[in-house]
Amino acid sequence: MVPLPRVIDGHCHLASSRCIPHGFFLGVAQNIARKMPRHAPPPDLDKLTRMLISQYEDHDADKLVAKMDEASIERTVLLAPDFSHVFDAQYSYEDVARQHAAVRARHPGRFHVFLGVDPRWGRQGCDYFEKAVDEYGFEGLKIYPPCGYSPSDAVLFPLYEICAAKGLPVLLHTGPTTPTLQFDTAAPSLIDGAARRFPAVNFILAHGGVNFVEQAKLMCNYRPNVYLDISGFPAVMAPGGWRAHLADLFAQGINHKIIFGSDWPVFSMKDDLKAMTAGLLEEGGPLARLPRPAVEAILAGTIESLLPARAQHPVSTAKAARHETNAREIASNEC
Repeated sequence: MVPLPRVIDGHCHLASSRCIPHGFFLGVAQNIARKMPRHAPPPDLDKLTRMLISQYEDHDADKLVAKMDEASIERTVLLAPDFSHVFDAQYSYEDVARQHAAVRARHPGRFHVFLGVDPRWGRQGCDYFEKAVDEYGFEGLKIYPPCGYSPSDAVLFPLYEICAAKGLPVLLHTGPTTPTLQFDTAAPSLIDGAARRFPAVNFILAHGGVNFVEQAKLMCNYRPNVYLDISGFPAVMAPGGWRAHLADLFAQGINHKIIFGSDWPVFSMKDDLKAMTAGLLEEGGPLARLPRPAVEAILAGTIESLLPARAQHPVSTAKAARHETNAREIASNEC
């Protein structure tokens, strides 16, 4: 019997309302309301927003780890975007960093973290990002261009310089998002300037296998340091659904540039993690006919190769205890 391939989820989020502002949830609720039938009663946006927030109470990632185990996911990359310049947020990016560090300490060896710091924080943000990488061992930078900046904007260069010096990848959101943010800064092609200027930095186009796919494929084909992930694939509405869509993507000759990502918990009410991985690997699934090396690269090998070498070393016991204490302090400050 051929053993199942290893799986590393390259795009996931901590399901914690301490890490995502209320305004983001409200925008998602507006998107849901727009898709409801016109003859249906007017949706209660406040109720929808509360329902969404209720799905984000796994502050310690205990439920997520249980889901990972069910799906045979070895490790997961947690993305922690910084929305502090566009939404009123109860928690700062420092709080979010400490929360993620506490989760890593609670579940040693299961999580990597890409921390987001809005570039408009300037030197203060860069210094904190570098400190968090050094102290907590975070392994990458998460940027969210729909917050109002191009991923090739010079304001980001100091952060990219840190990533180049430390061998850290950068993952950037592409495609649509909550309607309360910008869409004109979310095209994959906008990374081209940064990719040329920082050839030592590897850039990952989040959702690049689902949104603006032609642009994302072009970037992956012709920029050695640009990759894409398939997060968001359960939402594909193309003919044949996500299976046919991904089968076509996997036939484009860029499988060494493609990374599995679940975008959990965004689709937790539609598909479980186990259903996602099983659907990819099942007989007739989009990975079933690929050579074993390609499957292994998509599911784990490529994202693992982009992580810094030190990413395999867990935090010390002393640091673990300190990080968990920090998380409890954050929780005690909740209103």
